[in-house]
Amino acid sequence: MSSRKKVLKKMSIGAVTVFKIANRRGYAMIARNNLTEGRSIPQAYARLVKACRRAGYELPGNRIPSRLKTF
Repeated sequence: MSSRKKVLKKMSIGAVTVFKIANRRGYAMIARNNLTEGRSIPQAYARLVKACRRAGYELPGNRIPSRLKTF
């Protein structure tokens, strides 16, 4: 197996859309054709970071941006 590391493209937080899921508990986020759901905004964001990483993009993942905290 090759131990080459995948080169991730940086992605801005402006590409992330957050919304409350109608008729359910929780929130959803969309970025680059990745849709993730979570019980809270930080959980949905953490799942989105993983999904974007799999697709070859990198979001600021060490903590959730303040723009997404207040919805």
